Amino acid sequence: MTNTELDVIAIGNAIVDVVAQADDDFLIKHDLSKGTMTLIDAAMAEKLYDNMGPALEVSGGSAGNSAAGIASLGGKCAFIGKVRNDQLGDIFRHDIQAIGVNFDTPAATDGDPTARCLIFVTPDAQRTMQTYLGACTDLTPADIDPAVIQSGKVTYMEGYLFDPPEAKKAFFTAADYAHQADRLVSLSLSDPFCVDRYRDEFRDLVKGHIDILFANEEEIKSLYQVDHFDDALQHVRKDCKIAALTRGPSGAVIVSGEEVHVVGAAPVEKVVDTTGAGDLFAAGFLYGYTHGYSLADSARIGAASAAEAISHFGARPETPLKTILETFPQA
Repeated sequence: MTNTELDVIAIGNAIVDVVAQADDDFLIKHDLSKGTMTLIDAAMAEKLYDNMGPALEVSGGSAGNSAAGIASLGGKCAFIGKVRNDQLGDIFRHDIQAIGVNFDTPAATDGDPTARCLIFVTPDAQRTMQTYLGACTDLTPADIDPAVIQSGKVTYMEGYLFDPPEAKKAFFTAADYAHQADRLVSLSLSDPFCVDRYRDEFRDLVKGHIDILFANEEEIKSLYQVDHFDDALQHVRKDCKIAALTRGPSGAVIVSGEEVHVVGAAPVEKVVDTTGAGDLFAAGFLYGYTHGYSLADSARIGAASAAEAISHFGARPETPLKTILETFPQA
């Protein structure tokens, strides 16, 4: 691919993860359903935040996690997402910039506060998540700078952006800018429930606008409403240039036209927390692809990046992912 300023432009929900230890009594007292993710309003977010114990606050969000992974591998990445000019907005901006990601989207000066995911970890290692989307739903086409989009080899977007109408418009605006400059557009389907809500739109999007698609087994089967993974694979190979389909401990399948590559999952001594595994797989794959690695080796870099993510709490890399590249021949 041609040399440009950036490897990947990631667009997504700018969310701060607030992680605290909690016991079962706390969950019962606040009527929280253990081990699940629930969307909450601002009042509930403030109440829980005020009542939770000492917490670790770190920037998160699906595409933001992928951007952090790409930077950790040594790639050049920018992130576009909306925060408010408040304490958590400052935390998000500091964290993502500190890891080496360009983040220049102006903060909102009014409206909803910065999004946060309040994560309660019980002694049995279960994570109970309460998510307030807040300011990140205020992303609009005005936040999409064509010069930034066209400076990247790939524009990568998360499916969660399809919920707010203006963010959805921003999604298509970014795709149009990228294709006008002969850049590639990538999408992560994000969540089976997301696919269920927007199936027809996603199908049209994948067929007409997406070059590189990321999905797990449940998401891709939901997209094409089939019961078997192989049937979904046959559908998606006709609809986009590259599909990278993850299957958890069974690894991943990369399909591009007549090419099919089956790549095993990277070994992990102990799986601690699978949050962010798909985000980091996408990071590794996109880094590999934009640096001239083969599809199979790009997937292996993705698998190794995901393995690092699931070996500890939290979705951001704890050790520099560029050490992974030492085991791969130069592209």
